[in-house]
Amino acid sequence: MLILPAMLSVLAGTLASCIIAILPGLHVYNVMGLAVMMIYGAQEAGAAIGSELVLPFMIGLVCGWSMLNTIPSVLLGAPDESAIFTVLPGQKYLMSGRGHEGVMIIGVGGLAGVVLLLLVVGPLAPKFLPVAHYVLMRHMHWILWVIITFILMTEWPKGGNLGPSGWSKFFDAWKGLGAGLLTFFLSAWLGFILLYRSPVSIDVAFQNIMPAFVGLFAVPWCLLNMVSGVQVPEQRVGSSLGITPDVILRSAAAGGLGGGFAAFFPVVTGGVGGLLAGHATAQRDERVFMMSQGVSKMVYYTGALLLFFAPGLHLTRGGGAWIIKGLYEPQGRGDYFLALGCIAISGGLSFLLLSPLSRFMLWMMGRVDYRKISAAALLIIVLMVYAVTGWAGLFIMVVGSGIGLIPVLFGSRRLNCLGILLLPIACNMSGFGNKVAAWLGLL
Repeated sequence: MLILPAMLSVLAGTLASCIIAILPGLHVYNVMGLAVMMIYGAQEAGAAIGSELVLPFMIGLVCGWSMLNTIPSVLLGAPDESAIFTVLPGQKYLMSGRGHEGVMIIGVGGLAGVVLLLLVVGPLAPKFLPVAHYVLMRHMHWILWVIITFILMTEWPKGGNLGPSGWSKFFDAWKGLGAGLLTFFLSAWLGFILLYRSPVSIDVAFQNIMPAFVGLFAVPWCLLNMVSGVQVPEQRVGSSLGITPDVILRSAAAGGLGGGFAAFFPVVTGGVGGLLAGHATAQRDERVFMMSQGVSKMVYYTGALLLFFAPGLHLTRGGGAWIIKGLYEPQGRGDYFLALGCIAISGGLSFLLLSPLSRFMLWMMGRVDYRKISAAALLIIVLMVYAVTGWAGLFIMVVGSGIGLIPVLFGSRRLNCLGILLLPIACNMSGFGNKVAAWLGLL
């Protein structure tokens, strides 16, 4: 494989991620799916696009987006579910005029995630993870059920202080919990429909779940931003982040644990991994909390892609790996070292771009109402869904949006929207998915 084309391609992917990342709600997997359709179209037209261009570009796209998506996560309340824990402390920084500082703290966590992938996961994955996968593969189903149980159990009743009577206080306390359970099971129902009776054309079946995810996570937050009356205070750029090596090490441990768990186990996403790691490590420091989510997001998205290239493993986890698998199968250690090199280049470059892009976004927010930015992002999202999946995809997006608005309006966790994946896959892995589908009238 030629080195220069690969380097230019990973640089192009990283620079392209700058545009994708700063738009709230625009997910990298959606863009990858659109890129795959363009590649297929070029191949049908007789143009040959080699793997030395496609693979580095895709890796640069994912790695760069994992770092730079921090900007809208903090400054615009981006709806990506893996940022579910960075939104609240990040918004706290934003509303105190320290949004840029919040972005950079999470970005340092992302850079720590890159170092973790290169120095720890890179050397150890080909040797130890194939053995771990062989041992655990027969136990994946019950592990997934334990995770589902933990997610539902930790949606604890909130409130309970409103109303004159005991029953009114009871309903006030369980309003958020009920909304969370309703969100989980409605999204799971939608997941079964898409798995067994999807209206999306078979030609774009690899993007079957995309319009639902856009509706569940992206559209509700764009709509909320558009109708919100919150005024963002004037922002200032500090000279120091106030982080120490101890903070970085604790963040890397917590975030690496959560992101690594999510990258290795099927269906588990970065948000779920972050939830589990947060409870397992019980980190109280706000900076550790934010940085660990930067680590977790980088390790989840980019690490899952790296495991796809790991010799002896070739684990297909995450949407990026599934999309690339339709184009190319890894050929050995050469591809693995290529992936490591691309991660090093893209991770370093995207971190250097993080500060100027954050400042640019703050400058833009000072001149353009963030409601208009959210409206423009929503228009781009809708057009992309239509371009990839047509009217059927738009219908699925609308249905997903209705479900995704429930946790936003009633104050429950948006993580419950992941029932769209967790419950159908858990049922299928346990061997009774078809029975549930038949009970739902889908067979």
